[in-house]
Amino acid sequence: MSTILVGFTPDEFGRAAVKHAAAEARQRGYGLLIVNGSKGDAFVDQRFAAPEVLQHVGDDLDGVTFEVRQVVAADVADELLRVAEDEGVRLIVLGLRRRTPVGKLLMGSVAQRVILGAVCPVLTVKPDTEPV
Repeated sequence: MSTILVGFTPDEFGRAAVKHAAAEARQRGYGLLIVNGSKGDAFVDQRFAAPEVLQHVGDDLDGVTFEVRQVVAADVADELLRVAEDEGVRLIVLGLRRRTPVGKLLMGSVAQRVILGAVCPVLTVKPDTEPV
């Protein structure tokens, strides 16, 4: 079965990515691979989902086959790209947050690195948008 990879964070951006990826999966008959990652360099990483959040991430997927993985890697963007390539995913879906130009320069962007490095299409979505 072909797969769509979702870069998941436990916030409005991650929920938007799952919602849009599920719509694509239903339309194409694909499965979802939902990946939540952290660099593991902070005591508390707001983007690393608690187990109870991951248990409910698929509650609204209505029949879409899915798998959830949680990874700790030195570089989350590289890990998403590695998983996408290893699994031969057909599409990557990411929630996109607005960042200032200075913020991008100082901190980098996982989404930007995935967009530039992916060998498959990447769909970026914003919260409060509906799948087409």
